[in-house]
Amino acid sequence: MDTVKPLANMCVVTLALNLPGPLAAKRLLELGATVIKIEPPTGDPFEQYCPEWYREMNAGQQHLVLDLKSVAGQKKLTELLNKTDLLLTAQRPAALKRLNLDWETLHNLHPQLNNVAIVGYPAPMEDHAGHDLTYQAVLGLINPPHMPKTLIADLAGAEQATIQSLALLMGRKAGQKGAQRLVALSDAVEYMAQPIKYGLTTEGALLGGVLPEYFLYETKSGWVAIAALEPHFRTRLQEKLELESLTKAILTERMKTRTASEWVSWADEHDIPLVELKQ
Repeated sequence: MDTVKPLANMCVVTLALNLPGPLAAKRLLELGATVIKIEPPTGDPFEQYCPEWYREMNAGQQHLVLDLKSVAGQKKLTELLNKTDLLLTAQRPAALKRLNLDWETLHNLHPQLNNVAIVGYPAPMEDHAGHDLTYQAVLGLINPPHMPKTLIADLAGAEQATIQSLALLMGRKAGQKGAQRLVALSDAVEYMAQPIKYGLTTEGALLGGVLPEYFLYETKSGWVAIAALEPHFRTRLQEKLELESLTKAILTERMKTRTASEWVSWADEHDIPLVELKQ
C-alpha cells in the first residue's frame, strides 16, 4: 500500500543551514512536500562538519545556490517565493531584515507565504547569540567537564519546526492567509528539560537513581541498564533472580556474576527491560 503523502503539491523553500532547519525540511520532504534548499555561494557549513549526515539530510531536495546579497539573487528568490507555500528560515531576525526577508516585508510581497522562523531565543532576545551547548547548559542538562552526547536543542527544535510547518501548511490548504510561527531553540530545550524541572530525574529522585529496578549496573564485562519500573516488571525481575528483596546492593553483586551480553539474553527470555550500555 502506498504511503500517504499529506504535503503532496506543497512547495517549501528553505534558507536554513546547519541544524535544525535541514532536519525539519527533511521531515517535510518525507511527508510529500517539494523542498527547494537555497545555499549561499560559500555552501552549508554542516557539509564540512559532518559530510555523511549532510548528504542524508539533503537527499531528495532541489538545491539552488544564490547570493541573497546581490540583486540577481534577491530577484530569483522573489520569483521562487511567489510560488511557495512555506519559507523555512534559521537566521537571526536582524540578519533577515538586512536581506529584506523580515516577516513584514515578506508578508507584504507574498501574502500567500507562510514562514517558520527558527531562532535562538524568544522575543525580546531573538537576536541573542546562542548554540545547542549554551541552551543545554543554562538548564542543567550538562555535567561538566563532560560535553553533551547529543544535540537536544537542534533535534527538539527540528521536531517543533516540523509541527509548526504542518500547522501552517494545513491552514494553507484550508484557504488561510500566510502566517508566521517562531520556534525558539531555548524553548525547545526547556520543553525537553521538564523531567528535571519537576524533580523526576534529579539525583535521588524517582528516576534519578533511587530505585534499584531503574538503575545502571556493572557486570562481569560491561554495563547494563535495568528499567523494570512498572510493578509487574519489578516483580518478575525479583522472581526470576530468586531474590527475597530487591536492593541496589544486592543487584550490584548479582549483576557481576554474568557478562552484559549474558544478562541481555536472560532478560529477553524473561521479558524484562534490560539492555547493554554502549560506551
